[in-house]
Amino acid sequence: MAASTVWEILQEAGVDPAPERSSSTWADFLRSQADALLACDFFETVTLSGARMYVLAVIAHASRRIRVLGATAHPTSAWVAQAAKEPRHGP
Repeated sequence: MAASTVWEILQEAGVDPAPERSSSTWADFLRSQADALLACDFFETVTLSGARMYVLAVIAHASRRIRVLGATAHPTSAWVAQAAKEPRHGP
């Protein structure tokens, strides 16, 4: 759909254009939203005994604290959902 078509539809509906947005950088956005942002990573590691484990971890941008939500040798979507719902407690 063309921008002019959207403009016509909004004008007919009596909707004024949105105000111009100030341009901000991605870094500005991250700083302003840091308290609410989490990054999630799912990575693979090998234990000293040679077992392959998959680790689900989250980092809070504001504090830069990393929390391991769980580790398993056989990840499934159900396991990931459960680990995200009920993270491990402890250090």
